[in-house]
Amino acid sequence: MTQPPRRLLLVSATIGEGHNATARAVEEAARARWPECTVTWADALELMGSWVPRTFQRIYVTNVESTPWLYDFFYAALWRQRWFADGCRRFVGSWCGRRLRPLLAARRPDLIVSTYPLGTAGLDWLRRRGELDAPIAAVISDFAPHPFWVYSEIDLHYVMSENGLRAAHRAQPRSVHAVSAPPVETRFRPREKSAARRDCGLPTEGRILLISCGSLGFGSVERAADAALRTGIDHVVVLCGHNEPLLRRLRDRAEQDARLIPLSWVRDVPAYTAAADVVVTNAGGATALEALACGRPVLMVEPIAGHGRANARLMAEAGLAELCEDGDALTRTLHLLITEPAALRDAEQRVLDHLAATGRFADQVAELAHLRVPSKPRRLRGQDAFFVHADTPVVPQQTGAVLSLSTTDRAMTTADWIDHLGRLISTRAPDLPMLRHRLSTPPGHRPYWVPVREFTVSEHLSHHELRTADPAEREKVEREFFTAPLRRDRPPWSMKLVRRPGAELVTILVKMHHALGDGLVMTSSLLRLLADSPPQAPAPVVPVPSHPRRAAAVLRGLLSLAATSTAPTATRGSSTSARRFAWLELPAEEVRACAAAHRVSRSALLLATLAEALHRLDENNTTQHSIRAMVPRSTGEGNDEFGNHTAGVPVDLPLGQMVPRRRLNEVAARLAHSQGHGRPAAAAAVLRALAALPAPLHAEAVRATYRARFFRTIVSIMPGGFDTTLVAGAPLHTVHPVLPLADGVGLAVGMFHWNERTGIGVTTDPGLFADVDELADQLRHAFTALRDAEPADVGS
Repeated sequence: MTQPPRRLLLVSATIGEGHNATARAVEEAARARWPECTVTWADALELMGSWVPRTFQRIYVTNVESTPWLYDFFYAALWRQRWFADGCRRFVGSWCGRRLRPLLAARRPDLIVSTYPLGTAGLDWLRRRGELDAPIAAVISDFAPHPFWVYSEIDLHYVMSENGLRAAHRAQPRSVHAVSAPPVETRFRPREKSAARRDCGLPTEGRILLISCGSLGFGSVERAADAALRTGIDHVVVLCGHNEPLLRRLRDRAEQDARLIPLSWVRDVPAYTAAADVVVTNAGGATALEALACGRPVLMVEPIAGHGRANARLMAEAGLAELCEDGDALTRTLHLLITEPAALRDAEQRVLDHLAATGRFADQVAELAHLRVPSKPRRLRGQDAFFVHADTPVVPQQTGAVLSLSTTDRAMTTADWIDHLGRLISTRAPDLPMLRHRLSTPPGHRPYWVPVREFTVSEHLSHHELRTADPAEREKVEREFFTAPLRRDRPPWSMKLVRRPGAELVTILVKMHHALGDGLVMTSSLLRLLADSPPQAPAPVVPVPSHPRRAAAVLRGLLSLAATSTAPTATRGSSTSARRFAWLELPAEEVRACAAAHRVSRSALLLATLAEALHRLDENNTTQHSIRAMVPRSTGEGNDEFGNHTAGVPVDLPLGQMVPRRRLNEVAARLAHSQGHGRPAAAAAVLRALAALPAPLHAEAVRATYRARFFRTIVSIMPGGFDTTLVAGAPLHTVHPVLPLADGVGLAVGMFHWNERTGIGVTTDPGLFADVDELADQLRHAFTALRDAEPADVGS
């Protein structure tokens, strides 16, 4: 059964009220069919710039009223010159898409409906770049779709008639369309005229003509009123919208002819529309759709330039409107309708037949719940493709975590846990991008992500019941899980529940391909997947725009990276595919207090702890004075939804004889130096530059640089959370990271602050680093030594 959307985003724009009126109709239908759905709006023009809405509206009004020939020329060029249309759409799509990007990351909609063509262009641009996986529908409220309305990457376009289908296919042959009912609110419906007239305070007898040309009230409104008054019509009601000069002129005219009833902006437009016998308009947009929804014949008089004329022509071809090129034609057509009751009834019946054939708009909105994004491959970002190329059978690039929970509900069996986790995966994983993409790595070509909408829970979730309390059994299960390669025929992630029946400790092992994301991304997705009260999506990090200072910083970083020498040599063994793991914990409060007492960051403190531990492993060392660590640091780009947003910077950790306090100060200074000079941004720039190479060269460049020649260990220190997180009622008390190695690199250490504990996970290649358990012990002793060391003054 299809799940209704939980977060609907409407993309509209205030340029007149037509696009917003269509969006209100979508919202009304969505709230009626999906009561639990959260509906939010985005104004595409406001997102494009605070000056844009007023400027675009002024240009639109000027073109329609003063330079219609220019608007006609532009509209015709969109159809006649494909290069011109494509260029305009790319320009507008890029402009709007970049401004939509942070909003989409913040709101995470699982359905998007656009009612404004420039907004649709921005969504198409994002989809082309592989940045938008939510289904997208566009409701085209013009009868004549034009090239700015229709895009190949939009999953469905709703058009207003069968001949609108043909126009849409001509505008974009690869687009998908369906005919919908008029997209208007349910207040616009056929009703008895006399009741509607009483609601509006209009005479209940006689023939009434309604002239409505939108909220802007422009076009040939006065000529249409004069043409109507030349007939025997009883009343001519004119809705002037926000056009106050027009209202004043018509009120002066009404003093001479009482049949003319000019009105300013009115709220009960449905009642005035239903009260009329005939509706006159000039654009074929929302006003015409509202008249049709009320079952009233439409007369199109002197259609405005561009899309207005195209709309009028298609409405006339569909038998839903009479096209009147000038006032005299309007007078003749209106005279026929008011003097020949059969002609008026026939016109009304054609409209009612169209409504019956197209069904209910609310039903068509409900169908959008079944909309699915086609499985289209998209190219990996350079930072993510890096780990695909670095991946080999000997050094698989699989990152992971050990989640430790304490439960007092001993009655909950392993089967209960698996059922609970399986339900979470089934219901939540489809909303987490990093969990529903599989890798495609065609030989000699760039790697791609392929979205996977359906997957089998058992392919990603397994379990193991421990038979004894012997730690060796648990260690064997963990080692086998983290060393087994991930399959490429499914999203590359896996989860295993490990527990002993009746015991309080429950462990969840998780691993995924590093190309899916860094440690922070993985943790964010896991919390949103598993937590009883999942956190909101992380706030987007808006990319920092390029400017001279930032460019200079990146250049300094590049020069600094280029000046970095190869890593200090060390005694080496032989690389193997085997892995050893060790886990330990430090009290998070003591870590914070120790860092504060020594006036250094927690990252510097933990790096110094590792340096002190490595020194203690070989206190007689007199030849190796430092070991180079590659330390991932945030680049300040992207968000925590999907992908890697860090870049490694080298930090030489001092070894040899020195007091712990001095080692800590030295590490803090070296870390500050590596993080300065623009090195993280420069490293990210290098990754992006490498990605521009052909795939085979990119792969060779990655393998040549991500190896022991340039660093000897990998150390990742991640901030965590301090709120209590429950999984099936069990508190999550520790997170131990599991890091992959690199070619010839035998040691990786991950450190993660979570709640009251700092979890540390150590990964080693026993052929290159044999003392994993002893290192874990020395890390504890090293932290104790730093904690107990007397704090020094800054700079000592």
